Amino acid sequence: MLQPKKTKYRKAMRWRLKWLAIKWADISFGDYGLKTIDRWYITSRQIESARKAIVRYIKRWGKLWIRIFPDKPYTKKPLEVPMGWGKWSVEMYRARVKPGRVLFELTWVTPEIAREAFRLASYKLPVKTKILVD
Repeated sequence: MLQPKKTKYRKAMRWRLKWLAIKWADISFGDYGLKTIDRWYITSRQIESARKAIVRYIKRWGKLWIRIFPDKPYTKKPLEVPMGWGKWSVEMYRARVKPGRVLFELTWVTPEIAREAFRLASYKLPVKTKILVD
């Protein structure tokens, strides 16, 4: 699973996901991209399962870029623990995703293969997506 090797602070504060993604909204590396429409958090497990779906479908013919990285720690209390007593341990790492953010990019494949691979990957993600063609 994806997670940072080292962080400045072990536990982070929660953010509000507002506005649009301006900085990472364009296709930079490939010819086809998968772009989000919603805002939410994507876990490292969801990124990995979407990556596997794409790679299985394209059968290693194309080149894939993953444009997001889960760098935000998510803390969770164990079951049946009373309220209070501060923040608990880190459960997983998540990536913050805003509308317009490009998640994956593909090249060296036909448009039909890219469209189908991104359709299969979008089923694995908790956000609504659309397919971009450069």
